[in-house]
Amino acid sequence: MPTTLCSAKASYKKQPGTLELTDSLLIWTQEGKKTPAVRVQHPEASSLFCSKEGAAQVRLKLGLVNDEAGHNFTFTSPSAVAYAEREAFKQELTNIISRNRSAAPTPLPKPTPLSTPAKTPAPIPSTSRATSVSSDTRTPILSGIDAATDFRLRKKVLLSNPELLVLHKELVMSGQITESEFWDGREHLLLAEAAAEGQKRGRPGQLVDPRPQTVEGGEVKIVITPQLVHDIFDEFPVVAKAYNDNVPNKLSEAEFWKRYFQSKLFNAHRASIRSSATQHVVKDDPIFDKYLEKDDDELEPRRARNEVSDLYINIGATLEDHVETGNEKDVTMQAGRQRGALPLIRKFNEHSERLLNSALGEVPPAKRRRIDSGNDEDDDAYAQITLNDLRDSEAMSGITLQMQDRERYFEGQLARSASEQAGSEVVDVRAAFTELKHGFRGWETRFSQLRIDKRAGDAALDSMTQNVSARLDIRTRKTDFPPTLFRQLTTCQTAANEFLRQFWTSLYPPPTTTSSGATPSQSVAKAAKMAGYLSKTREKVEALVRAGQLEGVEPERVEVAMKPLLDAVDHALAFYRARSAKTSTLKTA
Repeated sequence: MPTTLCSAKASYKKQPGTLELTDSLLIWTQEGKKTPAVRVQHPEASSLFCSKEGAAQVRLKLGLVNDEAGHNFTFTSPSAVAYAEREAFKQELTNIISRNRSAAPTPLPKPTPLSTPAKTPAPIPSTSRATSVSSDTRTPILSGIDAATDFRLRKKVLLSNPELLVLHKELVMSGQITESEFWDGREHLLLAEAAAEGQKRGRPGQLVDPRPQTVEGGEVKIVITPQLVHDIFDEFPVVAKAYNDNVPNKLSEAEFWKRYFQSKLFNAHRASIRSSATQHVVKDDPIFDKYLEKDDDELEPRRARNEVSDLYINIGATLEDHVETGNEKDVTMQAGRQRGALPLIRKFNEHSERLLNSALGEVPPAKRRRIDSGNDEDDDAYAQITLNDLRDSEAMSGITLQMQDRERYFEGQLARSASEQAGSEVVDVRAAFTELKHGFRGWETRFSQLRIDKRAGDAALDSMTQNVSARLDIRTRKTDFPPTLFRQLTTCQTAANEFLRQFWTSLYPPPTTTSSGATPSQSVAKAAKMAGYLSKTREKVEALVRAGQLEGVEPERVEVAMKPLLDAVDHALAFYRARSAKTSTLKTA
């Protein structure tokens, strides 16, 4: 009998069931069935993903050795219970994946021949400075995924962002910062890339409507591709039935499509009611005419829709059923007023319904509600219209504002409020209202005599126009720096900006779940390291000034271009020195 490690209520592919982890298997069984639909052996587990804390749905994704897509499970218990159950599964599965990785077979060394032993050359140390971060590249930046997947995500992000790739080469490959330091604060790029990979491409929303093309000689041609054939069969099942009944016994495939595009059946399947070139060649066909159906132009549609009784917004409620509110009848909403348009409208509606069904899957309408909604009626009603993608799952508490002389600030506020209260007078409401009423007398005459001076508006418009023109002139003006010098200036600024970002994030780490959990001592060491890099920025700018002089560029132009960067660096260094001095004073005391 297998030992059960943990168990929980969870849905899989929108079907409710039970998720269970034993000492050898991870199994999921659909509700009401005895045979498990998912069975995963422990050695098959390779990676683990979890939804963020505070997300609307508590999810867990298990990647397999031979299937990166793996299995996705949604815990359907109340939020607090579901989170605890997910954490129990996460802990057990993390241990299993760690054992799988440690037990992975390592390649055996090639056996040396037993004959005359050859001299083994001493290993040659690499001259590349990137070796200082080689071991760091194997550590996944995102928790819960294997190193190979994490490396692939980083590579795709860098290849899709050339500027980030150049910065990575200049800082990481040169050994100035490590791989984890570079990606610290950029985890959202990796998460976005992982989400893009996990998205399944949906069915195209365009209605199938092959358009004839007129070629030389006045002939009409329609290009038939396998995808077009698949779309026609999917959109019009009657064409698939006609194909199965007649090809290849009665008609060849080429003859079938030629006669279909000249038949009344194809003309009935057109996505428009306008005339076209093919309508002039439509003729009777003894084979395809058997599959024609009567136009669906009655008040009641031929195909009954699956009624969904539990809708928060009833789109069908625009019928004349609001007379009790006192509104007039909406005569424009009478169905069938233009009978000729009914078949086309219903065709569009059926196509839209098929698109929704392809996205929702083969699930009964009653099961398509959110499974993890609460018992409260208001919560259940709101859950039907809320979209998880539009909700911020991370509550940003912000960064604590560091103020000097807080007591003086609050004392000033209290003194100001006290003086305002002392100076305030008691207002007679009746007298104030009477005065206001007298002030409105004759407002029509005064308003008709109002004349606004146009000079103030014209001056404001001229000022805005000049501002826009100046901005546009700056953007369109090409830099007249030599290309080599301009590239060096850009490289220096980009590297310094990255050092500034690393410096400030080490002192004030963002309150996100994806940031690297560095200890206070590690943050202090990182800040000191970045401050050391920033202290060399002015030397680099001075070297660029000298390089510009050699190429005929005035030193003032280079200094003006780099002044904002130097100001930011000086501010960071001054803050670091003041903070360090304060810390050392506290230690001495």
